[in-house]
Amino acid sequence: MRATLRAKAIAICDKKIAQKGETVGLSFYAFFANKNDDPDLLMEAAEWWIKTHKLDHFEKAAKIRNLISSGT
Repeated sequence: MRATLRAKAIAICDKKIAQKGETVGLSFYAFFANKNDDPDLLMEAAEWWIKTHKLDHFEKAAKIRNLISSGT
């Protein structure tokens, strides 16, 4: 996952956790606007989420933040 996407995803996870608590869930779509303005980046996130980590559609934001922070 490229550094810009990694930083954005961590920031979004932190924001969601701050707003709704440690148990808040999200999907990789949370990292993007409602427009498909960067399909390559969207596919990169989808591949990381689905193919690499075999995550469910919704996962705990804290789990995602920890995975991304650890570099996996």
